[in-house]
Amino acid sequence: MKVYLLKTNSGLIPSDAEAEEWFHKQKTGSVISAEVKQVRNYEFHKKMFALLNLGFSYWEPGEIDSKYGVPEKSFDRFRKDLIILAGYYKSEIRLDGSVRIEAESISFGSMDAETFEKLYQNVLTVIMKRIPVLDKMTKDEIDDLVEKFLAFA
Repeated sequence: MKVYLLKTNSGLIPSDAEAEEWFHKQKTGSVISAEVKQVRNYEFHKKMFALLNLGFSYWEPGEIDSKYGVPEKSFDRFRKDLIILAGYYKSEIRLDGSVRIEAESISFGSMDAETFEKLYQNVLTVIMKRIPVLDKMTKDEIDDLVEKFLAFA
């Protein structure tokens, strides 16, 4: 399991609810092995996910039925599609010779801070163009909504 810790004057503490829950399950005095590295701005990473969640909450897919049934609205697919539309993807060749486009990973180890900042701006632009409720707002107005979204998280 991967948990994120925050450095304080007195040591490392859990940085979020998930890390705190894991931390409290550990017995006092137990030895824990860890591979440590400093991650890019964790707060900005949370802000990206708040933006993605905001967009997802306003996105209304049309009525679709296929031979496979009615598809579900999926946050994971939504996130990947936004990353692709923002220009951060790789193309892969499939066994049948067709090309598949895959979103780049936005994990801490996969993308540096500068690239992540550009991705955030590009995702914000895509959301403004693709989600009708948000297309009438400015970037600053959406950013304010993202900050409010973060306050509830």
